[in-house]
Amino acid sequence: MLPYVIATLGSVGAPCKTPTCNNNNSTTKDYCYSARIRSTVLQGLPFGGVPTVLALDFMCFLALLFVFSILRKVAWDYGRLALVTDADRRRRWETEREEREYVASALHSDNHDRYERLTSVSSSVDFDQRDNGFCSWLTAIFRIKDDEIRDKCGGDAVHYLSFQRHIIGLLVVVGVLSVGIVLPVNFSGDLLENNAYSFGRTTIANLKSGNNLLWLHTTFAFLYLLLTVYSMRRHTSKMRYKEDDLVKRTLFINGISKYAEPEKIKKHFEEAYANCTVLEARPCYDVARLMFLDAERKKAERGRIYFTNLQSKDNTPSMINPKPCGHLCCCVIRGCEEVEAIEYYTKLEEKLKDDYKREKEKVNEKPLGMAFVTFHNETITAIILKDFNACKCQGCACRGEPRASSCSESLHVSNWTVSYAPDPQNIYWEHLSIRGFIWWIRCLVINVVLFILLFFLTTPAIIITTMDKFNVTKPVEYLNNPIITQFFPTLLLWCFSALLPTIVYYSAFFEAHWTRSGENRTTMHKCYTFLIFMVLLLPSLGLS
Repeated sequence: MLPYVIATLGSVGAPCKTPTCNNNNSTTKDYCYSARIRSTVLQGLPFGGVPTVLALDFMCFLALLFVFSILRKVAWDYGRLALVTDADRRRRWETEREEREYVASALHSDNHDRYERLTSVSSSVDFDQRDNGFCSWLTAIFRIKDDEIRDKCGGDAVHYLSFQRHIIGLLVVVGVLSVGIVLPVNFSGDLLENNAYSFGRTTIANLKSGNNLLWLHTTFAFLYLLLTVYSMRRHTSKMRYKEDDLVKRTLFINGISKYAEPEKIKKHFEEAYANCTVLEARPCYDVARLMFLDAERKKAERGRIYFTNLQSKDNTPSMINPKPCGHLCCCVIRGCEEVEAIEYYTKLEEKLKDDYKREKEKVNEKPLGMAFVTFHNETITAIILKDFNACKCQGCACRGEPRASSCSESLHVSNWTVSYAPDPQNIYWEHLSIRGFIWWIRCLVINVVLFILLFFLTTPAIIITTMDKFNVTKPVEYLNNPIITQFFPTLLLWCFSALLPTIVYYSAFFEAHWTRSGENRTTMHKCYTFLIFMVLLLPSLGLS
C-alpha cells in the first residue's frame, strides 16, 4: 500500500492549465480535476478513502501475523519432522539410485548443497531452541545471522533476504520524505481549495502551474531514482557470480550413435588422444516413465503408511473414494463406491512395483544418443573440449574438427556436441528425452501463450485501466464504501502482481529444461522481462 500512496502523492494529477480551471470558481475547479482524471475509484470519500484503507491494511497485517503465529506454533514440529523424514528418504534414494542400470553418469562432486537444501535446514537444534515461543520468531528473524541462513537454506535465500531488506529500507526513506515534505507542499496549494472530499489536495494537482514548488517534485523524483540505484547497487555488490557446478573430469556428449557401445566410445578416445585413459563411459537412456512410476509408487507407499498408522490409533478401517476429486462427492453412486484405504494403497503399490520392474527391463532398449564419459584427469578433458568447440568454417556451416579414430564413422563423431557435465543433482534425468525439434516447438508454444496471457490479459495496469474506461466501478461508486471502491482494486492489482512469478515459473517448468540451473535462469529472465513491461514500458505507452 505504501508504494501506491507514494505514487499518488506525486503522479495522480498535474496542474490544470486551461483557462476554465484557473478562475476562482470552486465548482469549476473541482469539475476540471474530476473530468480530467476520469476515475470512479477515488471519488466521494475523505481524501479518497486512503486513511481508511491504510487502517484496514494495517489491521489485516496484524491479523495475518496472528494467524501465522498460530499455524506455525501448531504445525511447526510436524513440518520439521516431515522435512527430516523426506531428507532421509532422499538420501536413501540417492544411495539406491547409484546401483540402478539407468544412471547415466559416473560423476563425483562435493557441491551438493545448492540442490539439497532440505538435508541441512530442518535438523538444526540451536535455532529451534531459540525459537520455541508463540511469537518468538518475530525477534528471531532479527537475531539470525546470514551465515546461519546460508547453512540452512543456501546462498539464494541470503540474496533474496538481502534484496527484501534493501527494498524495505528504500520504501521507508521514500515514505518518510513523501509524507514529511512532498505531502505538506501539496497541501500548501490552493487550486482545489479546502474540499475534504477531494483527493487531489494531496497531489501535485493542487499547485498552480506557475508555482516554483513544482520543481520540488522533479527534484524528489530524481532523488528517488538515485536512492533506488544506490540501494540496488549496494545489494548487488554483495553478490558473487557462481558458475554452474561442473564436473571437470567428465564430459557430456550429445549426438552420439544411439546404439553405440561403451567399449567403442572408450576405444575412440584412447586411439584419438595419446596418454588418454577413459575411466568409464555411460550411455543415457529414456527414464522418464521409470521415474514417474517410482514417484507414484512412493505416493502409494506414503498413503499406505499413513492409513496404517491411523488404523492402529483408531482401531477403525478407513474408507476412501479413489476416483479423481472423490473426496468431494457427498453421495455414493455406481462406479464411485468407497474402498478400504489400506487394501487400495497396498494393491496400488504392488501394481506400480510390477510396472516399475517391467519398465526397468525395457530401459536399455531406449537409448537417447547421449553419454557421460569420465577421464583420468582434467587436462585431457580440456583438450578434448577445445577440439570439439574449435570452429572451422566449411561452406555455410561451422563445426569443430575432432581427431579421428577407427570408430569415428560408426560413432558419428562429426555430429557430436561436447560440453562439461553438470552436477548430477542439477540434472532433470526425466527431461533428457525431450530434445531437438520437439523441444523447440514446445518452448515456442508455451512462450507465445505466456506472452499473450501476461501481456494482454493479466497485466495489472491494463486490467485496472480497462475496468475504469468501461465504468465497471461506476455502480459501486454510490455505495460510498472505501472497502469496495478502493480496497478491491488494490487487492486485484496485488493479486495479478503476485501471480506473475508463479505463472512464469510453471511455464519454465513445462519447457522441460535439462538442468535446474537452466530452469532457474530462464525463470529469472522471464520475470524480469515481464516486470519491466508491466512497470515501465506499458505505463510509458499510456496503457496504465
